[in-house]
Amino acid sequence: MTTRTAAAILTCAALLAATGCSSNFGSGSKTKQDTGSRQKLTVLIATSGDAETNSVKEAAAAYAKQSGNSVTVEVAKDMNQQLAQSFAGHKPPDVFYVNSDQFANYAKAGSLYAYGDRIKDADDFSAQLRSSFSYDGKLVCLPKDTSTLALAVNTDLWKKAGLTENDYPTTWAELKAVAGKLTKGGVTGLVTTNEYQRLGVFMKQAGGWVTNPDQSKMTSDSPQNAEGLGFVQSLLKSGALKYAQQVDTSWGGEALGKGKAAMTIEGNWLSGAMKLDYPNVKYKMVELPAGPSGKGTLAFSTCWGVAAESAHRTAAVDLVKYLSSAKQQLTFADAFGVTPSRTSTLDTYARQEPDAKAWVDSAAYAQGPVTIAGFDKVLSQFNTDLQTLSTTDPKTILAALQRNGEQALTKGN
Repeated sequence: MTTRTAAAILTCAALLAATGCSSNFGSGSKTKQDTGSRQKLTVLIATSGDAETNSVKEAAAAYAKQSGNSVTVEVAKDMNQQLAQSFAGHKPPDVFYVNSDQFANYAKAGSLYAYGDRIKDADDFSAQLRSSFSYDGKLVCLPKDTSTLALAVNTDLWKKAGLTENDYPTTWAELKAVAGKLTKGGVTGLVTTNEYQRLGVFMKQAGGWVTNPDQSKMTSDSPQNAEGLGFVQSLLKSGALKYAQQVDTSWGGEALGKGKAAMTIEGNWLSGAMKLDYPNVKYKMVELPAGPSGKGTLAFSTCWGVAAESAHRTAAVDLVKYLSSAKQQLTFADAFGVTPSRTSTLDTYARQEPDAKAWVDSAAYAQGPVTIAGFDKVLSQFNTDLQTLSTTDPKTILAALQRNGEQALTKGN
């Protein structure tokens, strides 16, 4: 999440051809189930670092001790590639991370077992998160955590510019003013990546978004979205906003840590990265400023996928229940900085991690990602087009997104 979305995810058509498992979606899989008393489960994760790896392994060991099943946790080097190969070879891991931008492709291909109806307290996960991991009206997998975007402010640079806590921006006009004031002497007021996964917050704050709420219709080519990108364009032209690569960094956190950015827009993964790479840099997280239509931010998540072809589906779901319990989510949050996905844990988490308040409070109005099969290519092109936003009419970029998205929707149906 800290860099541009990884190179194109396999399309659902390619997955269907590769896996040949389209009939396995949901409870219809004919895979023979292991009914032995002690089952061997494999878990594949894409980790953010040693803290996450060790925490998941410790949780898996605790579950194994409690259940009698054995659990092996493996760390993927290339999650998309390894999952695709395992599906094609009909030897997938029993449980694995599924990112929201890949979810619809795997669900349509029939690679995921829909176990949502086995979770009695599924409504403890927000409607937005459940929607991100539902397919054909079924909750397929549980979100393991969540993250929203907020504004990170380098407090030393803030004070150096003569600004106080009262100057934290709450509107677009205030953001533009402080970004301009902070831009001097090799420091850019606001630095972020040229992705819809960051710049999309301004579309949302203007009252727009890529699709309608149920993702059945493209709504990209709208005056609201044009206003949102137009505001970004005005910041780019003024020099108060630069993309990360323009200041020789790979993402906003690096720009903030190296003192090249006074502000950046990032999720809670920033916390762990700053502690590890820039422990002496002081910063403050605040909610993103409101736009013409009010507050707006984006939410990201990963779910605990269970393979449709797993021979241990019952045990795998039992493991997911353990890993997604309130107690375990709070343990994960303490270990590597993620925000729990259970709403019942958020008050406890906010007390446990007071510095995460801006991210927690933003969850109430966060926009989930687009989760349409085959849509990853559309968004990849959108991100490419956003590179030229400083010189291209936002309406032109949005019209292309509209056309490409409508084609993807047609194919998806």
